[in-house]
Amino acid sequence: MTEQAIATALACLLAHLLADFVFQTNAMVTAKRKPQVLLLHGIIVFALTALALGGSPIPAAFLALAHVAIDAVKTYAVPAQHRERLWPYLTDQTAHLVTIALLALYLPEAFASGIWAAHSTTLIPPALFLAGLITATLAGGPAVGGLMLPHKAQAQPDGLDNAGRIIGLLERALIFLMVMIEEPAGIGFLIAAKSILRFDTVKKNQKISEYVIIGTLASFGWALIAAFATKAAMNSF
Repeated sequence: MTEQAIATALACLLAHLLADFVFQTNAMVTAKRKPQVLLLHGIIVFALTALALGGSPIPAAFLALAHVAIDAVKTYAVPAQHRERLWPYLTDQTAHLVTIALLALYLPEAFASGIWAAHSTTLIPPALFLAGLITATLAGGPAVGGLMLPHKAQAQPDGLDNAGRIIGLLERALIFLMVMIEEPAGIGFLIAAKSILRFDTVKKNQKISEYVIIGTLASFGWALIAAFATKAAMNSF
């Protein structure tokens, strides 16, 4: 890819992450079978993509239409009992990434023709950091949740409502930041602290113990991959 294509892809990727994981609420996800909710999500994708590209409404409209089409397939074609599992999530996200790559390949100048082009050198590093942070934290939640969904009913530890999601977000954010500041050794202390805090809960039940271990390793692994990929991308600019 050329530098122009990379800048276009990064802008569209950041807009996609913001639209799917920051500006899309749980209520919107739940009600997405309603055409007006799906349309609202598409409008948000269009607005954020156009903003990230610094204009370029035609590429933004193409991505928004493709985004809505992909989401519609997941919403209406995948059975409800499988919709929150890992494979529909990864397939959905992969399809979105493919459309972004195709746009960058065929319209590489989309970002260069926008109002942010003159500031690309300044904007790219923070855009990469933000994209990596969202990927590591918010995008990791549905992935880990989808992986653990088949085991949730038989090994769900008691606790506060939504606490597992918050703990996962915090631990992935800490891992991401530790890698960014080149202090990965701190991850070991994070693992030790979580093990100590969870010890009394998991020692009494093998299923809960295995559930927590698998979920923790999956969460840590996702965050580490996102963090090191982000760092490598930032170092290349």
